[in-house]
Amino acid sequence: MEIPAGELGSRIEEALAAARGGEDVVITEDGIAVARLGGVDSAPLMERLAADGVIAVPADERAVPRLPQAEAAKDALSSLLGRLRR
Repeated sequence: MEIPAGELGSRIEEALAAARGGEDVVITEDGIAVARLGGVDSAPLMERLAADGVIAVPADERAVPRLPQAEAAKDALSSLLGRLRR
């Protein structure tokens, strides 16, 4: 779809509807294309990356269980920071 720049203001709803529908809207001045309005892929970034195979979706459960030593170290660090803040 082409829309002259002078008509864009009065036809903006039409242009946006066309862009939402996947159509490119070309804005012209004196018959020369100067801009293009297109739709935006509204899928969240992570979904698009997963669909493109760039990332893998994490499993529902943790792949590696937390080790008791890691939990103890985290608790010790929290305790130490708490004492330092007093």
